[in-house]
Amino acid sequence: MEQAGLASVALVTLLMGMQCLYFSFKVGQARGKYNVQAPATTGHEMFERAYRIHLNTLEMLFVALPAMWVCAIYLDAGFAALLGLVFIVGRFVYASGYLQAPERRARGTIIGFLATIALVLGGLWGVIAAMLAS
Repeated sequence: MEQAGLASVALVTLLMGMQCLYFSFKVGQARGKYNVQAPATTGHEMFERAYRIHLNTLEMLFVALPAMWVCAIYLDAGFAALLGLVFIVGRFVYASGYLQAPERRARGTIIGFLATIALVLGGLWGVIAAMLAS
């Protein structure tokens, strides 16, 4: 992988981490605003939405982040970084929709999920191609 490609994937990795930290901060804000004391994970509906946004993002990162790196190494770094950015946009769309109403989270969920599936399939394709070539 060339240095520029590596840098683009590293940048997107850091942006994913920053987004997760931002969502974590929003959970803390919601705890204070809606008086939900730790370690409680239920209480006010708006707190629960902020909490789910953060946890669902963590759940998706568990797959998206390693898939992005595998896709970058074995297929194409620019493609992987672009899909990583799409994932980030999808998570913001998900969060914005979910905070408005739970039924409005679907668009963002689909965007992030499709980006993640593309990263997994791209990485899988690249790894299999590399194994067959050796």
